[in-house]
Amino acid sequence: MKDIPVFTTENGAASLILKEIPYTQVGYVKIQHTLEPEKLLKECIDFCKMAGAEQVYASNHPSLEAYPFHTALWRMTRSREGLPDTDAALFPVTEQTVGTWQALYNQHMAQVPNFSYMSGQDAAQMLKRGDGYFVHRGQSLLGIGMASGEQIQAVIATQRGAGAQVVENIQKTQGSMAWGEVASANTKAVHLYERLGFAAVQELNRWYRVY
Repeated sequence: MKDIPVFTTENGAASLILKEIPYTQVGYVKIQHTLEPEKLLKECIDFCKMAGAEQVYASNHPSLEAYPFHTALWRMTRSREGLPDTDAALFPVTEQTVGTWQALYNQHMAQVPNFSYMSGQDAAQMLKRGDGYFVHRGQSLLGIGMASGEQIQAVIATQRGAGAQVVENIQKTQGSMAWGEVASANTKAVHLYERLGFAAVQELNRWYRVY
């Protein structure tokens, strides 16, 4: 199922994120402009429901504050300076291991707010870009990550207490600065990033549960 970047009605325009619906039954609405927010929102919700959504979240309009708050999306950054040495090692994802990486990602991220399911096509694109990694200590898998340029796109610890080492090893693939987008409701991840010296520098948007 494809997203609809511009969903227009006589009541305004919004972007509909539908690609998660087949996997998580969750749809997302980003309001672009409207003079009738309630009417536009209802049209967006109805479309998401027809597409199979059982939950719908929306952002980008003051009227949404009347709905239950779900999560904020923060940009958090950290300098590479002072990054400690570790005895762990990075292994890039290969054709033989991409399925394992995809399965681990979907398994561990399923309960994270605003989780984005990784399809087979998404995994193939990651493999093509070369930005997916396993983090090992010897024969032991500590976790997985995905990073491109200065952005940390995903970090998952597969062992208790290994989160810091996974983050720090993934950051070694990057330049002088690293940043990632973290859902405020994912308090475990927020606390980990703060403990490692990341700071929230920008609130990107807020999401509210509208259905």
